[in-house]
Amino acid sequence: MKLTNLNIVLADDDEDDRLLFKEAIEDLKIKTKLSLFTDGKELMDFLVLPNIVLPHIVFLDLNMPKKNGMQCLKEIRKNKAFDQVSVAIYSTSSSESDIEQTFVNGANIYLNKPNNFRKLQQAVEKILQINWQYHSSNLNMDNFLLKL
Repeated sequence: MKLTNLNIVLADDDEDDRLLFKEAIEDLKIKTKLSLFTDGKELMDFLVLPNIVLPHIVFLDLNMPKKNGMQCLKEIRKNKAFDQVSVAIYSTSSSESDIEQTFVNGANIYLNKPNNFRKLQQAVEKILQINWQYHSSNLNMDNFLLKL
């Protein structure tokens, strides 16, 4: 997979987390187009607009107002138009239940929000370099939770 012009979406209600994520993406040597959303409703309203270019990867925070990440994940996976969209859960939660539920509901990878900028950059870069077709076909709990 050639890593140029990746269309990336982040839905996260925490402004600081959105800004850090944006900085981490900008510092990578991968060409991207990043769209930021403050809640799940805003994200889902965007995804169903006519004639948009669908993202390659959606990064979803779990705990958001209006519509949480789990609700968004379920909606994305129910819509055949989004079959080629990869979903990365991007959350502070390390709850086994959250991890298992997002796996069962079709997320492609789970990333606990790193506690420093360098680890965030490393994690995002690693996720952007994944060959999603291969990764998703061999998905199991061992490769679902990204360990740094």
